[in-house]
Amino acid sequence: MTPRTIAENEAMMLRDPWRPAFTRRAALAKALALAAARARAQSWPTRPVRIIVPVPPGGSVDALARILGRRLTEFLGQAVVVENHGGAGGNIAFELVANARPDGHTLLAGWDSVTINPSLYRNLNWDPLRSFTPVIQAVRAAQILVVRNEIPARNLPEFLELTRTRSISVGSPGNGSIGHLALELIRSRTDIAVTHVPYRGGGPAIADMLAGDIDAMSLTLAAVTQHVRSGRMRGIAVTTATRAPALPEVPTVAEQGLPGYEVVSWQGVLAPAGTEPSIIARLNRETNRVLALPEVAEQLRSLGLDPVGGTPDDLAALLRADVARWPAVVQAAGVKLD
Repeated sequence: MTPRTIAENEAMMLRDPWRPAFTRRAALAKALALAAARARAQSWPTRPVRIIVPVPPGGSVDALARILGRRLTEFLGQAVVVENHGGAGGNIAFELVANARPDGHTLLAGWDSVTINPSLYRNLNWDPLRSFTPVIQAVRAAQILVVRNEIPARNLPEFLELTRTRSISVGSPGNGSIGHLALELIRSRTDIAVTHVPYRGGGPAIADMLAGDIDAMSLTLAAVTQHVRSGRMRGIAVTTATRAPALPEVPTVAEQGLPGYEVVSWQGVLAPAGTEPSIIARLNRETNRVLALPEVAEQLRSLGLDPVGGTPDDLAALLRADVARWPAVVQAAGVKLD
């Protein structure tokens, strides 16, 4: 049914003299609400749109937000700007967006920590299912364990053996990040003995490892793909069930002695709860357009990010599944933060 047909039917209902007055008033209210929603969707955005990134510049979440922001600027006719608000495992950014006006002008570059953090932190001022409106899952990605070139290990068994003979520091994008949990899951199934060094995002961790300040990192593959290809770092293992197309020479954790091991990361866009459904629908539609562009898909895959797309309901289902999944994983890994 077209919008014109809907409007004609609504008008007919309003003119029908046999309808009770309260029915006509209800129909009028519905018609006005629909008209207002259409007007808001058509006029949005009326000013620059902010994408709040929960990590500093340099990581894969930041890279994805900037790729989407550039293209959405073209499609929406308004500037889409990236703002980095790292720290506290992403909670600073999550709370900022949860408390923002639900007018479509403040968005969150969400990732796994949205659903992991409730299992790690007490007294959060936001809730992963009630504080946000899902927009779209943009990508999924592997995590990877990498070492600096001076570390002699070339695979996971050699890395595990090395940790028994010397002190090894392993950085991650933060306490309770997906990279941290991927490391803890390896630790829970082996006798690995390493020192975890949490950072405020992948970018600072990468900078420190390139400077030789830490020995290894566990983080999203997309954040270090170019460094591994250039030979500045060495890939030890990826966390997906099969090898990553971006770095097919790097074996999985599962094929190196830990069968069944798998950790897959997601990244997407969320808005504050209560955002107008018509705005969510348009933002979802335009972001799907961005992800469908061949050059964007190629750029993302070259970084180790697998484009996904889909509906807001798809992301909502993923959020619900992850919220149910992570408490047991966090407990098994023995990770708890205040």
